[in-house]
Amino acid sequence: MISMTCFDHPPRILFLYGSLRERSYSRLLAEEAARIMEGFGAEVRFFNPLELPIYGSVPDSHSKVQELRELSIWSEGQVWSSPEMHGNITGILKNQIDWIPLSLGAVRPTQGKTLAIMQVSGGSQSFNAVNTLRILGRWMRMFTIPNQSSVAKAYQEFNEDGTMKDSAYRDRVIDVMEELYKFTLLLRDKVDYLTDRHSERKEKAAQEAIKLTNSALEVNANKST
Repeated sequence: MISMTCFDHPPRILFLYGSLRERSYSRLLAEEAARIMEGFGAEVRFFNPLELPIYGSVPDSHSKVQELRELSIWSEGQVWSSPEMHGNITGILKNQIDWIPLSLGAVRPTQGKTLAIMQVSGGSQSFNAVNTLRILGRWMRMFTIPNQSSVAKAYQEFNEDGTMKDSAYRDRVIDVMEELYKFTLLLRDKVDYLTDRHSERKEKAAQEAIKLTNSALEVNANKST
C-alpha cells in the first residue's frame, strides 16, 4: 500500500537523450514518453545536451554542467533514451552521465532515484544500448525498473509532427512509463532507508571519531598554553 505522503507532489522526472540530430528519434521517443508521464500526473523536465562540453575538458562550474547536475538533483526519477550506434549507446548520452557525480558533498545526484531506459535502432530490434544503460544505472546507484523499451526501425514509428504512431512499440513505452511512475511513488518515502549502507555508516563513524580526537587535542593544547 502506498502511503499518503507519497502524493505530496507529482513525481519529478528528468529526461536525457543521446542525439543532436535535427530529427532525433531518441529525443522524439523521450518526448513521447514525457507526454505519457505528464498524462499520469508527473512533472517532467528535459536536459538539452547541445553545447555540453566533453567530460573533463572544462571546470565543473561550467553553466551546462551545473544545469545538468541541478536537474539531476531536482529529479526523483529519470529516463535515459539513446540511439544504438556501433552496437552501443552514443557518446552524447554517456557524456551526460559522466558529468553527473555519485556525490556532491552530502548530496547524491542519482543514488536512490528511479530510472527507465529506452533505445531506438535504425534496423532490427536490438537490446545492446539498453543493456549498457542498465549497467550504468546500477553504477549510478539508481533503481532501474525491470521493464524497458527498444524501438526498431525508428524512422517508421513517428509521424511527421514527431508524435509516435499507435503500435506495439508505443504500447510498450506506455507500460514502461506507468511502471516508472508507480516505482517512483512506491520508493519515494523509503529511499533513505534503502540506501543506508553499513560501509557508509562505518566510514562516517570513523570520520566523527577523528573529529572528536582532533577537538580533544585542541582543547588540551589550549589548556597547556
